[in-house]
Amino acid sequence: MIIDKILNNNVITVKNDKNLEKVIMGRGIAFQKKVGDNVDESKIEKVFTITDKNTSNHLQELLVNIPLDYLKITEEIVTYGKTYLGKRINDMIYVSLVDHIYTAIDRYLEGIAVKNALLWEVKRFYPYEFEVGKEALKMIEKDLKVSLPEDEAGFIALHFVNAELDESRMEDMYQITKVMQEISNIVKYRFQIEFDEDSVYYYRFITHLKFFAQRLISKNTYQNIEDNDLLDMVKVRYKNAYQCVNQIEKFIENKYDYRLSNEEKLYLTIHIERVVYKTNS
Repeated sequence: MIIDKILNNNVITVKNDKNLEKVIMGRGIAFQKKVGDNVDESKIEKVFTITDKNTSNHLQELLVNIPLDYLKITEEIVTYGKTYLGKRINDMIYVSLVDHIYTAIDRYLEGIAVKNALLWEVKRFYPYEFEVGKEALKMIEKDLKVSLPEDEAGFIALHFVNAELDESRMEDMYQITKVMQEISNIVKYRFQIEFDEDSVYYYRFITHLKFFAQRLISKNTYQNIEDNDLLDMVKVRYKNAYQCVNQIEKFIENKYDYRLSNEEKLYLTIHIERVVYKTNS
């Protein structure tokens, strides 16, 4: 392997025979080396192969100033998260998460505490991602000797949720979670119920809300219904749930200037009916 770029003493890039760029880490791997030299393979600790050019470029920009240990712990957290969640995770998480961890630790060491206003919602809506966040804090404490507060587990969880939604920006993730909370509260207070958060129907309801909120934030209305007969039938059969959807529709239109399509009203009605019926039963 031949060195293509030197980012710092510990990070270089190489290209394979297909011209695919790889980021290689190792302590002192670039010490007294120059572009075109052979890589000392005995010093290789981690290899990143990121196929998306923009993601790779962003990662390389960050690595110029971020210590090697931070990228190593990020890679370990992402690997754990992928295994635990069993989901496809966008490679962009390597960029967003290493930047967040570096910044969070820097703030913490300066005595600056940032509260996570959505911590309760994250625990409720994304319990598996939050478990990853909690495990990440243990890894950080073990490897970097810094004990971050629980708020950071919530922030890390949101990075994973965001990486599951390929088209979302991280700043949108906070707004998406807020919309989910607002709709959930409308259902909760209208029917005077406490959700069974271990129920499969609750999980499906929350999953539906997550993708609905994503469309709302991106102003991307989902319309695929060709026949309104099904919606007309649901209006009658699930009358109370449909009235709740009408309440949600007015709230969303007034606050976000977004109109629900018939398709969205149909599936939201079905999910509300199921989660309310199962909770009450």
